[in-house]
Amino acid sequence: MTSEVLSTDEKARPPANSTRRVPLSRGLSTKLLFLTIAFVLLAEVLIFLPWIASYRVNWLKERLSTAAAVSIVLLQGEPNSLSHNAQNDVLMAIGAKAIAVRDGGVSRLLVVSDMPPQVDEHIDIADVGLVNGMTGALDTLFFGGKRMLRVFGPVGDSDKEFELIMPDYRLRDAMLRYSRNVAVVSLLISLFTAMLVYAAIDLIMIGPIRTMTRSILAFSEAPDDPGRVIRPADRADEIGVAERELSRMQDRLQKTLSEQKHLADLGLAVSKINHDMRNILASAQLMSDRLRQVKDPTVQSFAPKLLRALDRAVAYSEGVLAYGRTQEPAPSRRRVRLRQLVDDVHGLLDIEDGIEFINGVELAFEVDADSDQLFRVLTNLCRNAVQAMAADTESAVVRRLAVAAERQGSVSRITVTDTGPGLPPKARENLFAAFRGSARSGGTGLGLAIAHELIRAHGGTVELVESIGGRTVFAVTIPDQPVRLDQARNGLRRPA
Repeated sequence: MTSEVLSTDEKARPPANSTRRVPLSRGLSTKLLFLTIAFVLLAEVLIFLPWIASYRVNWLKERLSTAAAVSIVLLQGEPNSLSHNAQNDVLMAIGAKAIAVRDGGVSRLLVVSDMPPQVDEHIDIADVGLVNGMTGALDTLFFGGKRMLRVFGPVGDSDKEFELIMPDYRLRDAMLRYSRNVAVVSLLISLFTAMLVYAAIDLIMIGPIRTMTRSILAFSEAPDDPGRVIRPADRADEIGVAERELSRMQDRLQKTLSEQKHLADLGLAVSKINHDMRNILASAQLMSDRLRQVKDPTVQSFAPKLLRALDRAVAYSEGVLAYGRTQEPAPSRRRVRLRQLVDDVHGLLDIEDGIEFINGVELAFEVDADSDQLFRVLTNLCRNAVQAMAADTESAVVRRLAVAAERQGSVSRITVTDTGPGLPPKARENLFAAFRGSARSGGTGLGLAIAHELIRAHGGTVELVESIGGRTVFAVTIPDQPVRLDQARNGLRRPA
């Protein structure tokens, strides 16, 4: 049943290549093209409203001007100088039902053919503003065609006011033709503008973004190939900055992947070596057990130290093998007598003549830590100090290694001080980085990296306090484990 569900999910899931290739219909260029067309058409619509309002007013003014010209002719001649047929011809040419003139407050009907029973809308040409002009134009476009209009107003410099009674179907037809022509022109302008904007932005933005996308896809397929790193163009804008940062990021990622591969290969090699080393140490451990049976006092004095060193070596080998599988084990913290631990570190170090070792830890000083892990930390720090001072062969130079400790509240602070030459600047920059923090030629830089990781697991820190010629101080800070409230109460509770 589970396999059937998994197979169904795998079938429903789109192929990996389908998400890495963007089809043209969903690309940025196509979206930009349609958005440009839509925005230009929206701008044309906003411009169209005052245009169609102005067209309507001008159309009515032309008809009113024609009616005014006819009215002036009739006023200067005889009232009945036009026959009924001629009046109909004049009204038909204008598209009106009646023409009237108002002079001195007196209205006079000049020409009429078929007076309508009612007028639906009164339009004062002199009082048409922008807002009511647009609303009137939209009203005529969508709801007109069967209305009767009364259009009136002065014409030119005349002191007379002329009136015109006319249906609005001719006006609506003219407005529809005008709107159609504007729509066609607007669409052509939108397409032309969109093509220009598309070409310009595709050249300036979309093209470089497409190039960066292809570079990212190609780099993800083979991140170890230097040829897949993008080559940034010489641009000073945001695209140029993005290309240069992408190139730097890909370079850094390649270096990081190379280092990770090196670490993986090294870890595999170390695991193989430690596997055989553990077997050899186990044999040496069995042989050392027989030394306890030797009655020689000298052997009896060195046998315990040898056994502890072999035990730790076996534990380290097993720890390396475990680290190759997962990570460094969590510290098993106990109360540890630090002075005895420092003595064990001193016994393990290969200190040549002329180097003085000082164990400045008080006899009763205790630290809350994993003894094996703290032993490794102090061994690494002290060995680095001994190796640094071993390079000074001049007998007059003071070569001293001192380990001291103090408590600050619930925090233990251990200092390792040597009189060596100090750390070079390059080693300080990568102090706790594996394979990069070594202060001597041929060193791996793993000692400080291991110490930093082990102490961080304790919730503490390893820091370089001072490093100058003749004095280098490392400080290891380990806080005590927090005590649970219920345990503290039980410890303070007195038995009945």
